Amino acid sequence: MPQLIADRRDIDFVLFEQLDAHKLCRQEIYGEFNRKTIEMIVSEARSLAINEILPTLSEGDRQGLSFDAGKVKVPDCFHKPFKLMGEGGWVAMTSPEDYGGQGMPSMVSQAAIDYLMGANYAFTLYAWAAFGAGEMLEHYGTEPQKLLYLEKLYSGVWGGTMAMTESEAGSDVGNLSTSAGKNADGTYNITGNKIFITCGEQDLTENIIHMVLARIEGAPAGSKGISLFIVPKIWVNEDGSPGEFNDVVCTGIEEKMGIHASSTCSLSFGSSGKCRGVLLGEEHKGLKVMFHMMNAARLAVGSIGFTSGSAAYIHALNYARERVQGTEITQAMELSPVRVPIIRHPDVRRMLMWMKSHVEAMRSLMYFGTFCLDMEKCGNDEEKTYYKGLLDLLTPIIKSYCTDRGFDICSKALQVFGGYGYTREYPVEQLLRDVRIASIYEGTNGIQAMDLLGRKLGMKGGKVFMDLVGEINKTIAQAREVPSLSLLAESLDQTVSRMTEVAMFMGETVMSGKVREAFVNAKPFLDIMGDVIAGWMLLWRAVTADKQLEEILKGIEGQKRRQKLEKNKNAAFYAGQSYSAEYFIRNVLPQTAGRMEAVMAGDATAAVMPDSAFGAF
Repeated sequence: MPQLIADRRDIDFVLFEQLDAHKLCRQEIYGEFNRKTIEMIVSEARSLAINEILPTLSEGDRQGLSFDAGKVKVPDCFHKPFKLMGEGGWVAMTSPEDYGGQGMPSMVSQAAIDYLMGANYAFTLYAWAAFGAGEMLEHYGTEPQKLLYLEKLYSGVWGGTMAMTESEAGSDVGNLSTSAGKNADGTYNITGNKIFITCGEQDLTENIIHMVLARIEGAPAGSKGISLFIVPKIWVNEDGSPGEFNDVVCTGIEEKMGIHASSTCSLSFGSSGKCRGVLLGEEHKGLKVMFHMMNAARLAVGSIGFTSGSAAYIHALNYARERVQGTEITQAMELSPVRVPIIRHPDVRRMLMWMKSHVEAMRSLMYFGTFCLDMEKCGNDEEKTYYKGLLDLLTPIIKSYCTDRGFDICSKALQVFGGYGYTREYPVEQLLRDVRIASIYEGTNGIQAMDLLGRKLGMKGGKVFMDLVGEINKTIAQAREVPSLSLLAESLDQTVSRMTEVAMFMGETVMSGKVREAFVNAKPFLDIMGDVIAGWMLLWRAVTADKQLEEILKGIEGQKRRQKLEKNKNAAFYAGQSYSAEYFIRNVLPQTAGRMEAVMAGDATAAVMPDSAFGAF
């Protein structure tokens, strides 16, 4: 059963061998953690996920939500595990203990998320929404505000939301119309409507604390005039006691393709003129606060894509090992061929290999991103600047690449199941439906590509991009010293060099004023970077595994090495790292090279074609 969510052996490999979590434990801020405590945390998360959350996946999807007179009822099976999440401190794993968190490294929390989110992310959204609201308060709230709200948000007693989207101002946040009028007591009257609010109404918590973007009356137009407000569903008195209903009404929930158990709500603030909020941070600086939360949310959404893909791959792998159908292709003409599990069929193996390599690359990428986040907190000044730059550059790639590839993996997993995969008898059809929203969440993947090209690529005059290239080159240099990996290192080196040329070309195209021509290729360029980084992660894994594998196989040659791999799971795992790198670099990156050539050709057909030529219907 544990394998139906995440691969514990792979989690331990990335934590303790590839990224060496012990380095973080030596930092003062994480001094209370060591390998034993980290392993205990991951084990507890796995236990909670398997025993309490995983059973809600199918049941929650089938029961769904009910909406009546402004109230949303979540699936019955959600209540017990949600209470356990709050009591166990799983809502705010990385936040300070002073505010009700566990104070753990982000990389360790990512390992727990592998299980918690992988079990049923529609369920965990209720906890992450509360954490997101609390994190904004933690970083930008006053001390009285923190004392009033944080502990209950971080313990899951109260829920939270990020209320920014409006019907006429989706991604164009600066066009919002929700208004805030200042009162004599320092509060603000909030009036407006929001849509697509994740967990905007539910019956899991006794209160919901909404973080609402609004424009103070008389503020400048556009994004510069937006402020952020704390707007409780039930007003919270200064002593922490509940006050009156705060005129926040759910006017409906969306009927969605997937995540049927996650309440996506339309909310009305102040329809009766009685909605109050308090300012969070400074006037007209709301987007600064919100985007701090958005960057963290984009990493979380990357986790949605990755964990969904990871679970789907494991389902497909187990099914392929058990499902007996057909014969070995080399025995097809024999009179009495032996029927074999479908994992013996070449095309199934091709799909499984594609999934395996991408899942492993994404796990390492997700964990490396959280490692950068940890180093930003606990490194020296130079390290903080360095790793912050890397994380800023990687964030749009993590969000976009992991959500796109997570969906692709779920699709391939369904294909492995054949007709059964398209039925509700197996979970992959739900994983496919549920993960689809992730490429839209928290800024569509097209917007991530625009962010990468327009903001991140040129940071510090391109230095941050070259820092990333430098990190990749370190791994390539190490791989060149390993005989079995030297050719892969050379191949990746050539691909990285070409990617650098493409990056320079894209930047020069923007600087020359050909903005539309450049941005029409922004998403292909992001995918190119994602593939190259994935290749780096896989080669890094292979280098890390090689020493351990050679120690196990020391003195064993020829066919006996193969037999050892068949019998020794640890040896098979380490060998699998080289196979993943070899497959990806030799099969996926050549396709990436083709996309590079397409981008370098500078074709702008999609950008310059008249609107009418798209079709006259």
